[in-house]
Amino acid sequence: MLKGIDTLLSPELLTVIAEMGHGDELAIVDANFPAVSMARRLVRVNAPASRVLQAVLSLLPLDDFVEAPLAVMEVVGAPNEVPEPVREFQAAGNAAEGKAVKMTRIDRFAFYDRAKTAFAVVATGELRLYGCVLVKKGIIRPQ
Repeated sequence: MLKGIDTLLSPELLTVIAEMGHGDELAIVDANFPAVSMARRLVRVNAPASRVLQAVLSLLPLDDFVEAPLAVMEVVGAPNEVPEPVREFQAAGNAAEGKAVKMTRIDRFAFYDRAKTAFAVVATGELRLYGCVLVKKGIIRPQ
């Protein structure tokens, strides 16, 4: 345990986010996602995906060089539907950055393709459908 560090951030997950560089992506995915077959690096956190995102964003800056540093999977057959986990992802991003953060929706197979190239995949205990988000790491500027 470390003082001031969210308890969901295990040593393994802390290592992953510390080793990521600017522009690297982290896939935080739900329990149905084929994480083992897609991950270059796999970390497991048995918690809701939005809660994992909140913990990650307590330390990881979002990329402000891109239009949308967050990407979610659009609902198959209903691309304009916004599931509850996606609303929670938006709220977590906004809270972490202190402003509205743009999030894009991409089709399922495009999401899979990006997850395959992500720096790491965090497999969560999220049981709700469409509880998957891609996070693009930004930079920390000098004071």
